[in-house]
Amino acid sequence: MQKKKGLRHVLSVLLCAAVLAGSMNAGTWQEMRVWAAKKDDLKKQNEQDEQNLDDIEDQVNELSDEQEGIDSEIEALSNEIAEIMASISLLEEEIEAKKAQIEQAKLDLEEAIKVERAQYEAMKVRIKEMYESGDSTYLDILFSSSSMQSLLNKADYVEKLHEYDRRMFTDYQTARQNVELLKEELEIEESELEAAQEGLEEEMESVETARAELEEISADYAMQISKAKQQAEVYKTQIKQRNAQIKQIEEEERKAAEEAARRKAEEEARKNNKSNGNTASANTTKPTGKATVNKDEIMAANGSAKGKEIAVYACGFIGNPYVAGGTSLTNGADCSGFTQAVYRQFGYSLPRNSTSQRTAGTQVGYAEAQPGDIICYPGHVAIYIGNGKIVHASSAKTGIKISNALYREIICVRRIV
Repeated sequence: MQKKKGLRHVLSVLLCAAVLAGSMNAGTWQEMRVWAAKKDDLKKQNEQDEQNLDDIEDQVNELSDEQEGIDSEIEALSNEIAEIMASISLLEEEIEAKKAQIEQAKLDLEEAIKVERAQYEAMKVRIKEMYESGDSTYLDILFSSSSMQSLLNKADYVEKLHEYDRRMFTDYQTARQNVELLKEELEIEESELEAAQEGLEEEMESVETARAELEEISADYAMQISKAKQQAEVYKTQIKQRNAQIKQIEEEERKAAEEAARRKAEEEARKNNKSNGNTASANTTKPTGKATVNKDEIMAANGSAKGKEIAVYACGFIGNPYVAGGTSLTNGADCSGFTQAVYRQFGYSLPRNSTSQRTAGTQVGYAEAQPGDIICYPGHVAIYIGNGKIVHASSAKTGIKISNALYREIICVRRIV
């Protein structure tokens, strides 16, 4: 821009000299005035479009950074879904194994019941045979015995037979009860596994919903970025076309100036060359410094002392890295990890993700926002520091930084302290 201004000044000097020398007719002078006015107008339009182009490029960078953060959260949620699916698969295998054990227990129970019934029937038959004849059984034993020893042996056998029947019946009953208890325990374990599976499926559905919401936000960012890039191309094309027009005008001006110069005296030509030398050096502009955090400005804002203290503390980590899924103020954090870690230092517990933090504390309007409040955006959160500014873990490219609070549409403002 300085070189163009210098050239314009040189041409003005040449034109004045030409007019004074009478070496340029009125028609040429009028043409030069039209060219200069048109060129100035084209340059002003270019300056405006260049400013618009810079704004769009800043917007694209901001949106791209935000989209990267959202995509990182989507990737983390996808990994979480994969882990949940793996857990569900393991539970399904355990449930199938438990069902097989239950089926086997049912078979064992049926077999135990059959054996118990068979033993019971056999015992009934023997009891019936022994006791239907009353004391004749023992008389038969007495008269059929050849000796006292034989009598005692046979009587003892009958008693042992009764004892055996009772013991076996009791054992089979116990075995059947044990199998029934095992079956009930297996069924309880199966129900517990199925409940755990349902819980995981609900959790996966919740995570999938969160991922779908973030994917919509990411798609919206992509659309905004695409539109912004298209508009940027329009500005670039317009600037390029105007530059071509300016170049053509400058070429006509150059030719007119050369023609005027040939009509001047040698002394006027030397004056013009000297003037050209004086204007060759362009004025320099001092670069503007980057705005820094003013602690006094934060402390002077309306709000609670604790909220201001939190805002000042959060600003102490500007420049530290953004890490997806991170919660470290020094080694790296994502947007919700940053807010959670800052508030943790002051004894406040916040939910882990940006969606959940929308329900933390109490809601206030943006016009009432005070330092320390949480500003919630779609898929993003930040800490308000006053004067329309926020500090937040922006993206992997920019890390923790300060931005204008209205750089994106605000969903809500939450007051924690």
